Amino acid sequence: MFLRNDACRVRKWIVRVLCVVLLAAGLAGCGSGNGRVSGESRGMDGTNEMQGDADETGVGADLPIRIVATVFPAYDWTREILGVQNKDAEYKNTEYKDIEYKNAEFKDVELTLLLDGGVDMHSYQPTADDIIQIATCDVFIYVGGESDQWVEKVLAAAVNPDMVVINLLDVLGDEVKEEEVVEGMESGHGHGENVESAQGREEGMWDVDDMEHEESMEQEDGWEHIIEDIFAKDEGEAEMDEHVWLSVKNAKTLCTHIASEIAKVNPVHAKKYEENVKIYLDKLDELDVVFQDTVAEGEKNTLLFADRFPFRYLTDDYGLEYFAAFPGCEAETEASFETVTFLAEKVDELELSYVLTVEGSDQRIAKTVISGTKEKNQDILVMDSMQSVTREDAENGATYLSIMKENRKVLERALSE
Repeated sequence: MFLRNDACRVRKWIVRVLCVVLLAAGLAGCGSGNGRVSGESRGMDGTNEMQGDADETGVGADLPIRIVATVFPAYDWTREILGVQNKDAEYKNTEYKDIEYKNAEFKDVELTLLLDGGVDMHSYQPTADDIIQIATCDVFIYVGGESDQWVEKVLAAAVNPDMVVINLLDVLGDEVKEEEVVEGMESGHGHGENVESAQGREEGMWDVDDMEHEESMEQEDGWEHIIEDIFAKDEGEAEMDEHVWLSVKNAKTLCTHIASEIAKVNPVHAKKYEENVKIYLDKLDELDVVFQDTVAEGEKNTLLFADRFPFRYLTDDYGLEYFAAFPGCEAETEASFETVTFLAEKVDELELSYVLTVEGSDQRIAKTVISGTKEKNQDILVMDSMQSVTREDAENGATYLSIMKENRKVLERALSE
């Protein structure tokens, strides 16, 4: 439960982080110019102070373009667009074994995966280093949903006025779907906030200690209005489903846009990026067809998740039905007796042989649901929503395509009997 005391503690943390950012920016003029764009080599106006002779890209000839992606799918799509995989590791995915990757383009670009600790975006809090990386980068790619509300305030403090910002939800426009609550699903407030804490905030029902602590915070310094803005939330707005990358069709739209924007920042390699994204779009087309065939050949048409459900875009793409314990953005992990009972009865009614979970689940709810069915012999399958993939995973062969292909295999099994 995120109560007022928690907000105050986090506010203090944000104040410290903002101070670090300002300090880092102030030290930018003292950088030694090591030929790399970093928090220490960016000027306060966002330019590269030690860039020397600039080439036709508009970027210093000895300084790489910096790209920061918050989530793994965007990070991996960008790798594909750049035309290389990790230059320091032997690429282990057999899908690419016959492709020769050259690092000529990659040396001109520094690509960072921001959410690189195995934590998903719903519980992520940026570190001081993360904020500095965003504030000084050339291209920033983020999802843009409720989990990314912190981003706008960080961007407002960015020191690079020419930064290209790619908001995935904005790119997709009307294709973005609202988070939905289907029959039998827990209908919490999402992101871990329950009814009591929401009502307490809205009605001002805080205890005396909370109120006194808040008053002391308001007197701390002049940052209070900034911190309030960072935590501000537009009440009453529909919450959008942020897991847009789980639609192969969306992936094609997003990759095309990302390639176009990177080409604007680094036009000397624009043709190469165009060629690379075309090759990748062909692979996504092939994957889309395989998903269509899998669903068409399946004996079932319904998935049942005893877990969060971040796969709405995928199920909508291919006309599948689903039941689940929680919406995709829900942080709650304890299902009610009513929800568990409903899911168990659905398993019996639809004669399902499988109960699904997402990656990282302890599977307690799934096991409880199975124990409540008549047969009690269903298997548990896992689909990967790519919310906890790390750069190390990527170096060891994980890609958007490889994970989606594994998801397709799971889907094939779940629909088979």
